[in-house]
Amino acid sequence: MIELGVNIDHIATVRQARRTVEPDPVWAATLAELGGADGITVHLREDRRHINDRDVALLKQTVRCKLNLEMSCVTEVVDIACRTVPDQATLVPEKREEITTEGGLGVAADPKRIAAIVSRLKDCGIFVSLFLDPDPKQLEAGFRTGCDAIELHTGTYAEAKAAIARNAELRRLIEAGKLIVSAGCRLHAGHGLNYHNVPPIAMIPQMQELNIGHSIVARALMVGLKDAVAEMKRILDGVVHRDCKVVSPLPLGGG
Repeated sequence: MIELGVNIDHIATVRQARRTVEPDPVWAATLAELGGADGITVHLREDRRHINDRDVALLKQTVRCKLNLEMSCVTEVVDIACRTVPDQATLVPEKREEITTEGGLGVAADPKRIAAIVSRLKDCGIFVSLFLDPDPKQLEAGFRTGCDAIELHTGTYAEAKAAIARNAELRRLIEAGKLIVSAGCRLHAGHGLNYHNVPPIAMIPQMQELNIGHSIVARALMVGLKDAVAEMKRILDGVVHRDCKVVSPLPLGGG
């Protein structure tokens, strides 16, 4: 079974647009769970542009499936994670000026610091994942931190317009997945995935978790969050491996 982690950041984005109390991401998490979500993912950014400290605290109390806290490596946020103790922490890069996460964590540039944070989180009983590009150099550095899982950044794949570029990136992700599994880490993926492009990623051998947010929230505006989550879950449950060949049941378009 592939676990679906539903990122509810953009529920909070709508709330923060008016600096009011609704829509409440805590309510959204409940609806997502009713739709079949295996996990709730939130990104507590340094600037608190959407999810805030109150949300994280209440989600810890109310979420009954897995709570995955995406977080930067700054001390303040690491301290909050250690106090809150989510089921999973995913270390991601973060820049104030970016609209959304633009790439994987640069572990190779600062491996000792990342390893120390991983160790501290694990000492608190938190399962730790690293959000990385499908780059062997970064993956090898990630393995040495002692992390439990690696979430592959699928943004380049998702943004590819032409089929040849998309398929090339898919091959990179498949090869990266092999390295991750052989290193004894859980294989996760996310970023830019939607109802059309997710099947080939879900079909990567031994994929165990996909984190999807914007597409589900956008769909929920039309059909409701519960049905939006249930629809994505049905797609994942329908995915099968066929001799490790990637076969998409949906047309992806492109040139």
